[in-house]
Amino acid sequence: MEIFSAETLHKNIHYMKRLSKQYPSIQAACTEIINLRAILNLPKGTEHFLSDIHGEYDAFTHVLNNGSGVIRRKIEDIFKNTIREHEKNKLAMLIYYPERMLEKIKLEEHQIEEWYEITLHRLILVCRAVSSKYTRSKVRKALPKDFEYIIEELLHEQERAINKQAYYDGIIAAIIEVKRGDHFVVAICKLIQRFAVDRLHIIGDIYDRGPGAHRIMDHLVNYHALDIQWGNHDILWMGAAAGSMACIANTIRISAKYGHLSTIEEGYGINLLPLVTFAIEIYKKDPCACFSITTRKDNEMSDKEKRLIQKIHKAITVIQFKLEGQLILRNSNFKLNNRLLLDKINLELGTVTIDNHSVKLKDTNFPTLDVNHPYDLTAEELKVMQKLKHSYQSNEKLQKHTQFLLAKGSMYLTYNSNLLYHGCIPMEKDGKFSNLTIQEKVYSGKVLIDKIESIIRESYYNPRNSQLDYYWYLWAGPNSPLFGKRKMATFERYLIEDKELWKEEMNPYYYFIDNALECTKILKAFGIEAEESHIINGHVPVKVKKGESPIKADGKLLVIDGGLSKAYQNITGIAGYTLIFNSYGLLMVAHESFESSEEAVEQEKDIVSSYTALENRKSRIRVKDTDIGIELESEIKGLNMLLQAYRTGLINEK
Repeated sequence: MEIFSAETLHKNIHYMKRLSKQYPSIQAACTEIINLRAILNLPKGTEHFLSDIHGEYDAFTHVLNNGSGVIRRKIEDIFKNTIREHEKNKLAMLIYYPERMLEKIKLEEHQIEEWYEITLHRLILVCRAVSSKYTRSKVRKALPKDFEYIIEELLHEQERAINKQAYYDGIIAAIIEVKRGDHFVVAICKLIQRFAVDRLHIIGDIYDRGPGAHRIMDHLVNYHALDIQWGNHDILWMGAAAGSMACIANTIRISAKYGHLSTIEEGYGINLLPLVTFAIEIYKKDPCACFSITTRKDNEMSDKEKRLIQKIHKAITVIQFKLEGQLILRNSNFKLNNRLLLDKINLELGTVTIDNHSVKLKDTNFPTLDVNHPYDLTAEELKVMQKLKHSYQSNEKLQKHTQFLLAKGSMYLTYNSNLLYHGCIPMEKDGKFSNLTIQEKVYSGKVLIDKIESIIRESYYNPRNSQLDYYWYLWAGPNSPLFGKRKMATFERYLIEDKELWKEEMNPYYYFIDNALECTKILKAFGIEAEESHIINGHVPVKVKKGESPIKADGKLLVIDGGLSKAYQNITGIAGYTLIFNSYGLLMVAHESFESSEEAVEQEKDIVSSYTALENRKSRIRVKDTDIGIELESEIKGLNMLLQAYRTGLINEK
């Protein structure tokens, strides 16, 4: 036990007096020290990393429910050859989707009471295994109130002990007898999900492309322990909620492009009627052919619906270009004048000048474009945007989700010797960190990211145009840590035929991520020097079909955007990477395509996943080796100080 000097004790007297209110005696302080010392020697909890979910609610919830295969592997470890393969599959699916599977099983099983008896015993075994690395106190706090006593008894009783066999069996029999089997099954399945993963890390991009971002956010709000590193699509929606018109226009444009305006209209209940009415009036005779809709099998729509959405798509895109132009003009430090293109349009010739080259436009019908004032909104456009801004800012659900992103999220996170961020650390070709001037001061590297995060947090609660513009800059700026490209070629992709002009040059960071020394340099810039440290990154889909690997720089950097979004799967060739960090090390998980939860339940079909062990440590990682361990050691130090103060009479026991 550490002995503290009298000077140290006196310096910390106020802290110890506060601590003594919680631990009023030597006995209380000693008991807590013993408890914390025991916790330090438990195996570390399992961390689960997901990235680039992009509104894919079904695939996301399945991966979350099965813990990227953690639960299925645990079932395999427990039952080995004692039950058949299809029984393991059914048990796993029951744990993932208890309510749905119960409905299905009741239609199939002729001896339902026997099924309950067998299944409840199996679920208790799985729950006991996944909860074994936690203290009884932590387990107790997670137990559902309806079955708190019963589950605690079942988890901690040895069912094979002769004296307790009848007691154990009696509890199971009573649950079935009083018709609480369904409720108990659901409760314990949810508990298994809870214990399988101790902490969830979302490495950005919850929003856009897929239809269910709002449902994913509802799910995350109720998750037991998580953190979020903002992605560029998340920051766009956060900026929209804060009142940035440029961000609002972008969220609507992307939702229209992917045929998922339902996220805005039904998910958040935001009224798009003013925009719809405006689009029909202005573009009623325009086929809006350049503004096509990307649909998929689970989102079929009629030709009439497509034509209407294309008009909305064009209307909001033109408004977006104008608003972005205004934003660029009032922020010279963004250095984005090369993206001012509306004033380079020649409607008579049907061309636009890009990088001093005249290029043919695919569409020249811009009835709201004033060639003398190209970035001004018309009175009607301004009215539409003001109504939309009010709707976004006053929407209770969107504001709740945005405040959750602010509370649980950040630009980056250092956690257990790993550095987590969505996009990149902006760099120059010579390997130096890129600069951005903010309020006449130059920032780069970690300091730049910290500064931008402080602006984001402040401007949500105290919105001013000059501050809100940083939300949009993070979405599309050349030195944005969340974007990571020289330009966003939205204008070119819609209106220019030449695909060479569509190219979006990646930040030099992406050329350095295969270099272990450069990755180590980045880690050190963020205060991480442990040999086992890694950068965990999302944002850029790993093109597995072209032979790309998610493991970079000899394992120093890991990219886990493998294509959970269906919009990317034809490029990546798989349906996403996730990462597991348990007490044995890191495990990269590659997932094949997932159609729907309905199919999973009906066919009892899990996502097919393959595993790559990135580390296989000889000794298990303990809580003492983690960030929580550092916090606990600090608490133990304070308690030891309090003990010494009690024993020397500096503070009296109560």
